[in-house]
Amino acid sequence: MAVASGGEAKKMDQGDEREEMHLYPDGEEEPVHGGWGRPSAMRIGLRENPGFVPLIYYGLQHYISLAGSLIFIPLIIVPAMGGTDKDTATVISTMLLVSGITTILHSYFGTRLPLVQGSSFVYLAPALVIMNAQEYRNLTEHKFRHIMRELQGAIIIGSIFQSILGFTGLMSLLLRLINPIVVAPTVAAVGLAFFSYGFPQAGSCVEISIPQILLVLLFTLYLRGVSIFGHRLFRIYAVPLSIMITWTYAFFLTAGGAYDYKGCTSDIPSSNILIDACRRHAYTMKHCRTDVSNAWRTAAWVRIPYPLQWGIPIFHFRTSIIMVFVSLVASVDSVGTYHSASMQINLKPPTRGIVSRGIALEGFCSILAGLWGSGTGSTTLTENVHTINITKVASQRVVELGAVFLIFFSFIGKVGAILASIPLALAASVLCFTWALVVALGLSTLQYSRAASFRNMMIVGVSLFLGLSIPAYFQQYQPESSFILPSYFIPYAAASNGPARTGSKQLDFAINALMSLNMVVTLVVALVLENTVPGSRQERGVYIWSKPEDINTDPSSLEDYSLPRKVSRCLCRSNCLGV
Repeated sequence: MAVASGGEAKKMDQGDEREEMHLYPDGEEEPVHGGWGRPSAMRIGLRENPGFVPLIYYGLQHYISLAGSLIFIPLIIVPAMGGTDKDTATVISTMLLVSGITTILHSYFGTRLPLVQGSSFVYLAPALVIMNAQEYRNLTEHKFRHIMRELQGAIIIGSIFQSILGFTGLMSLLLRLINPIVVAPTVAAVGLAFFSYGFPQAGSCVEISIPQILLVLLFTLYLRGVSIFGHRLFRIYAVPLSIMITWTYAFFLTAGGAYDYKGCTSDIPSSNILIDACRRHAYTMKHCRTDVSNAWRTAAWVRIPYPLQWGIPIFHFRTSIIMVFVSLVASVDSVGTYHSASMQINLKPPTRGIVSRGIALEGFCSILAGLWGSGTGSTTLTENVHTINITKVASQRVVELGAVFLIFFSFIGKVGAILASIPLALAASVLCFTWALVVALGLSTLQYSRAASFRNMMIVGVSLFLGLSIPAYFQQYQPESSFILPSYFIPYAAASNGPARTGSKQLDFAINALMSLNMVVTLVVALVLENTVPGSRQERGVYIWSKPEDINTDPSSLEDYSLPRKVSRCLCRSNCLGV
């Protein structure tokens, strides 16, 4: 085992910090293409092929490092929708399949950047708002399927709107309004939206959640410079390593009888337990034990997720309006990720047409997610930027092969069953870190602007504050029967009880829901302030996109974004898609 010395690790860390930072000091002109042309820090470049065996290794590495973002959303939404453990396993398998398919589509027909597509946290808060609508609270029969079909319909409508934005070229016009000062608080608000869910859920079993949080922080911050056989395993595999260790620890706690209570069994739902003592312990058993899930016993070994597996989607005006606005937030998030990823890989920034093409394809991929019923839309994961940075691997082939593995694993029902059996407290503690990472990645986009500018600081500060405070005003209208909702779900019940009263129940629900979503309010405030408060282009850090004319002067400059030849011939007249 070759472990780097303390001095060498410190030098490596300092080098990494220099690579990660991309600042333009006050008074200096930003390079024409945002720093394109600097020496690449990537171990494997965009078009490089390291060989079949390294491809398998790096492909698995890429997706394992993103595990926290790919599989944990079903652990939150399916139980809240009244689904069984088998339903949770099925939704996880569906997410793996959809993520694999959409990643391959984006790699070939989207921006062609090595970006993993998946179920984004952008869609999690609106999903929680919809499933906590008043009419679903006391629904017992087929509750899960009914809510899932409602989510499918809303996601499909919102995704169609997103596709129209991209395919018509309207996204190219909208890009003029989207700058780092808009992207930073909006993405940060996506992570901050779940502060009322994170530790309140993880705190149900502190003997598991606190070690998990401490381990992931130890690996990502304190041991990040330790190199084993030339690989920084702790930094790359911080989340999966910490999960395996804590999950094993939780298994021994369960096997050792830490959660055994006299006369109580974890197989009986808490509502059916008559003994008061057992009712008090039911919550702890459900969140802490590693053997409460029956997904392994009920899931099939081979099951292929298929479209409309939950039934025909339900379309309602109120939920469709919500998802239309959410698709805008997802688009803003993706724009920031496209720009940051191109800078990391040392490519010229894409043209506005190429960005529009990526957004259009993301809309199409979210339509697929809605048809398959994954519970959320499919979009570019913000965490891609972090993964590329820590692995130094930016190969298209690596991402594509990893996507093939996802599709293969989605066909094995027992894989989803294993992941569905992760204790809820452990999942919540991992999400505490993941949501914090989303906040950090969002704020990191400020490096492309003058972060020390008073104008920018005020816009970001006001946007974030109002993005948290205005939804808090709407969320204070408690549901009349709040006792049937867990405390961490009450903030998402504002849609049915908020202060907006227009005379139309559908419109009231949509307005109250949108105003209770932190990311939507933050985006609106940031957009208005950024595009009305005077400031120079350098101060604002306006995204500099390549121009179509650059292809005439240097045909190879944007070759990495070009579509396959046969596809280009079919779309030769679509200038708005960067063809």
